[in-house]
Amino acid sequence: MFTSNRSRGFTLIELIVFIVVVSVGLTGILSVLNIAVKNSADPMVQKQVVAVAEALVEEVGRMPFTWCDPDDAVAGTAIQYIDCTTAENNTVAEIGETRGGTPGFDNVNDYHGLNLATITDHTGTVVTGLAGYSASFSVSTDTDLGPAGRKITAANAVLRISVTVTGPGGTSVTLQRYRTRYAPNITS
Repeated sequence: MFTSNRSRGFTLIELIVFIVVVSVGLTGILSVLNIAVKNSADPMVQKQVVAVAEALVEEVGRMPFTWCDPDDAVAGTAIQYIDCTTAENNTVAEIGETRGGTPGFDNVNDYHGLNLATITDHTGTVVTGLAGYSASFSVSTDTDLGPAGRKITAANAVLRISVTVTGPGGTSVTLQRYRTRYAPNITS
């Protein structure tokens, strides 16, 4: 029997190759980790944008959708637009009405075309912690709903409420809600 006292180890070349392979692997892993850490705030911003949009869509959807402007003397008894002194339309808010002002918005249609450079609550108070967020509103009649041959008409109108909220870094979301005229004489 022949025994060898020679110790086997790594050669210098094997050690260098090992260091290069491990370095390349660590570089790849750390670059992915760097991207993940850099973008880790994005989900928070996305959730905040969605929460703000949901709150604003809910605010608009809770407003009356009446034949007449709720300030009109016949708003509680009108059965169609022509009964009104001031009929609602979805092109502009009434003169003098502002969101959060006095008098404030009093109908769904008042929100059409509203742009908020700063997020405010329904009273007009700036919401703290939402610097860099903005919102835009659109309210339009949707006549494409309903089964074939029974499309929506002015008598049973449906409004499509769209709210787009943009957050820091350009993160944005658009939410839509439909509002029907189920109680055209309830003004509050």
